[in-house]
Order: sequence, then structure tokens, then C-alpha cells
Amino acid sequence: MRKTFLLSVLAVVLLASCKLNSESQSATNESNKDLADLFENYHEQSLQLFPINATYEGDNRFNDKLPIDFTDAYRDSLFKFYVKYISFLAAINKEKLNDEDKLSYDIFKYTLDINAEELKFPENYIPFTQFNGLTLTMGQFGSGEGGQPFKTVKDYENWLQRATAFSAWGDSAIVYFRKGIAANYVLPKALVVKMIPQMTDLVTTDASKHLFYGPITKMPATFSEADKKRLTEAYTKLITEQIVPTYKKLGDFLKNEYLLKARTTSGISALPDGKAFYDFCVKVQTTTNKTPEEIYNLGLSEVARIRHQMDSVKTMVKYNGSLAQFFEYMKNDKRFMPYKTPAEVLAAFEKIHQTMQPQLQKEFIHVPKTRFEIRQTEAFRAASASAEYNQGSADGSRPGIFYIPILDAMKYNTTGGMESLFLHEAIPGHHYQISLQQEDTTLPKFRRFGGQNAYQEGWALYCESLGKELGLYTDPYQYMGALGDEIHRAIRLVVDVAIHTKGMTREQAIKYMMDNEAISEQGATAEIERYMSWPGQALGYKIGAIKIRELRTKYENLQGSKFNLGSFHDEVLKDGSMPLALLEKKIDKWGEATK
Repeated sequence: MRKTFLLSVLAVVLLASCKLNSESQSATNESNKDLADLFENYHEQSLQLFPINATYEGDNRFNDKLPIDFTDAYRDSLFKFYVKYISFLAAINKEKLNDEDKLSYDIFKYTLDINAEELKFPENYIPFTQFNGLTLTMGQFGSGEGGQPFKTVKDYENWLQRATAFSAWGDSAIVYFRKGIAANYVLPKALVVKMIPQMTDLVTTDASKHLFYGPITKMPATFSEADKKRLTEAYTKLITEQIVPTYKKLGDFLKNEYLLKARTTSGISALPDGKAFYDFCVKVQTTTNKTPEEIYNLGLSEVARIRHQMDSVKTMVKYNGSLAQFFEYMKNDKRFMPYKTPAEVLAAFEKIHQTMQPQLQKEFIHVPKTRFEIRQTEAFRAASASAEYNQGSADGSRPGIFYIPILDAMKYNTTGGMESLFLHEAIPGHHYQISLQQEDTTLPKFRRFGGQNAYQEGWALYCESLGKELGLYTDPYQYMGALGDEIHRAIRLVVDVAIHTKGMTREQAIKYMMDNEAISEQGATAEIERYMSWPGQALGYKIGAIKIRELRTKYENLQGSKFNLGSFHDEVLKDGSMPLALLEKKIDKWGEATK
């Protein structure tokens, strides 16, 4: 009798337990669905707020939109947007989520908090610079060679509508530059001088010779004759009545008004609340709590370490002069400038790609499906551009593009780190990381199409260290170029912090860079001016690469012969970009599981 009673009680307990577990599981699943819906709604609304981003993602629904995204009213709507989603996220019980959703939760919270905090600073008083801004993006899009598609009549009409809004955007930019003048929040003169020709170079009297006429010259043969005629007339009118006058107006304003009010200082600390803004930039660009002073000291030690390695290469090639003389030799000796045409430079980069292809298959288990191309940077922006990667579209319609600025092919120097540059900007650097992330449809869209500087640039710089493993750096001068690229990123830690917190001038920073690497004055100037216009961004490379290498070394030591490099690379890449602390936590979990 007692035994039967106990069994009955046990049955009741088990049934209750099953019911509780079922309810708990149901709550977890519901919470996961709530989170997925939250992510989807956020991404959808963010595309409407940032239609240029939608275009880059390959979402063509907003290709005709061009908001003026720096006005006070627009930024106020952005702030409310982020705060709204912060409150929505707070209503989700993180503890009921599965591990993957917990990771998404943490990345999402970080993203929202950072985006909301950034809007507290008056960056909108500087609507564009010589390195970043819609004035440059419009040139890439309008040429027909950028992210804006020109395949259908609808595509051509979308661009007409988007580009027509550029005139109002330009007028507003002048208004906000003037607000900056009134608030003493202005750019350095040296940067404004570089912005003026970027505007005036797009002022032409013959519409058919304008950069924005490119889509007409490439119009699909399938278009009807009526559409061809109509679109040609509309694009000619757009160029002569909208585009050229807007660039002229911006150029005249910068030259005749803004330049006179621009500052002679180089660093952001000269601006109101500049120190707090730089501290924020360091936090967001490194995704760490490292102080500027910590980063500065790390930079000094890294510069010293890499200089020692450079001395070893100098000795190996039996060069008897000083390291500074060796730099000059590499910069100026004609043996290092073998090219006659831009096509030869592009072909040399493709040869690098083919050389390492067999080893790539051993070190990377998963590779992207997105197509890849190497192109010369457009002439209108080449003088102020660095080599760069432009991501492909998620649907595969647009390839990932490695752009190389070639001002004079006969002066293109092979010791500038061609192999390391390709590893970083192209394969397996940005092209692998960004493409694999975009292709992973299991990720929430804000993760598929978002990213943190320290992870993305850290991965790309880490890839430069793979050169010897991938069959490159067999030429000591190419290895010297790779060391030059590495010390370049270490130098950034020094000069970026010094410019923005220690009063280092543009000229002093250029000299420090030239003293410690084989870079031309023109190259060093473009780099330093980039850091002046984009505080803190240059810090993410070294900070991220050091963390990834630290994690690799940790598990090479712990796992010994069982360590699988392809598996490690897979784990670093498979969940896309994230703050470094979350990456470390994720890799440690992987290491424990594979132990």
C-alpha cells in the first residue's frame, strides 16, 4: 500500500516536472522568437534609416533614397531609435536564451549602447572629410563601378532619384560646416586643402566626359531605344544641373570660406570636449577598455621590436648602411619599380593570389562563395586613397573588390608590402571574413552586415602574419615589406594617440612615420591626414591582431600536436565580427570543447 502511494506521488512529481520543463522550454523558445523578431525589426528599420548601407548589402528597395543623415533632427530620431531598442532588449530574459542567442544578445547590446553614446558628440558639424563621406561615395556609385547597381531600367531610375537629392544634401552640409565654425568645431587646414580638389575635379562642362556619365556608356543593350534616349537625356541633365553645381558649390565654400576658419592644430583634443570624444573613439575602435596611454606605450614597444627584426633582414641582404638608409634604398632604387602600366601592377597582385592558393586550402576549411576582383582605384579619389576592400553583395550579384590606387605605375614600388597588402585587404583578410559573415544566413542580419573595427581589421592584420605559411615572403624584400606593414600599424598606435592627446603636429607625425618605415613622404602624409580625420580608427588593427595571435598561441601550446589551424581559423570567423572580449570568451569555449 505504501509502495503504491510512493509510486503515485513519484508519478505526480514526474508529471509536474515534465510540465515545468515543457513550460520552461516553451518560454525559452518564445524568448528566442521574441529576440529573433527584435533583431529582424531592428535591421529592417535601420535599412530605412541608412539606405546606403542597404545598397551595399544588396537590398535594392531603398536605392532611390538619400537622407541627410547629419542634421540635428535626423540624429535625434536615431537616438530615439537606439534607446527604443535598448528598452526592448531589456525586456528579454537573457538567462532563458541558448548560447548562440546569448552571444547575439551581448553583441546587440554593445552595438546599441555604442551607437547611442556616439550621438552625444557633435560629429555632424563635420559632414565629410578628405577620407570619408558621401561626396566620395557618390563618386563611386555614380561612376557605375560601385555598389549602386545599373542593370535594369529601374536601377537607372533609382539612381536618378537618389542623385537628385544630392543637391539638398550639399546645401545642408554647408549649413552644418557653418554650425561647426560657430562652435569652433572645425577640421584642420591641411585636410581642407585636400578636400577642395576632390570637389573641383568633378566640375566639368561636358557631361559626357563626367564620372557620373559612366552608367550611360555601359547601358545594357537590352534597353529599348526609347529608354536609352530618355535616360541619356535625364543623366545629362542630372550632371549639368545637379551634380556639377553641387560639387562646385561645395568646392567654392571650402576654398573661399571654410579654409579661412579651419584650425592649425592637428588633434581632436583641440576641439570642444575633444578629450572625451577621443576616449570614446579609442573605446569603440578597439572594443576594449585600454587607455590611450596604454596603447601609446604598447606602440613604442612594438616599434622597437619590429625595428630589431628589420635590422636582421638588412643584415641578411648584406646592406651595410643604417636602417634609415636601407629605407631610402628600398624607396628609390629602380629595381623595385619594375612596372610600366597599371595592368602590370594588377597582374602582380593576381600572381600573389595564385601563389598561395594551394596553402589556403590547408589553413581554411570554409571559404566564401562571393566572387573576388582586383581593380585600380578611380582617378578622382586615388590621390587621397589607400588600398582598400569593398565588400561584395550578399546575393552574389556584386563581387568583393580589392582597390589599388596607382598614381604612376612606373613609380609603383614592390617593397611597399604587396604580398602583405593582398593578405590584409583581399585574401584571406577582408574578403574571407566579410564574405563568410554575409553568407551566413543563420546569423541575425545586424550581425551579418555589421562589424567592429578591432575584430575586422585585427583579423586582416593577423592574416599578414600568415605569409610564410602560405608560401609568400620568400623574397627578403617582400618580407621587409611585410615588416614595414606591421611596423606601420605599430606606428599608428604611437602617432594616433600622440596627435590627439599629446599635441604632436602633423609634420612631427609624418617625420616619425618616415623615420621608422620605408614610406614616401606622400604616403606618410596621406596616412597621417587619415588619422587626423578619423580619430582612433587606426588603433583597432594592432589591438585586434595581437588578441587573435594571443589566442592562437594559447591553444597551440595547450593542444600541442592536436591543434588544428584550420579549425581555429574557422572558429574565429564562423560567428562573424564581435567585440574582442566576446571573441576571447567564444574561443576559450571552443578550446575547452576540443581539448
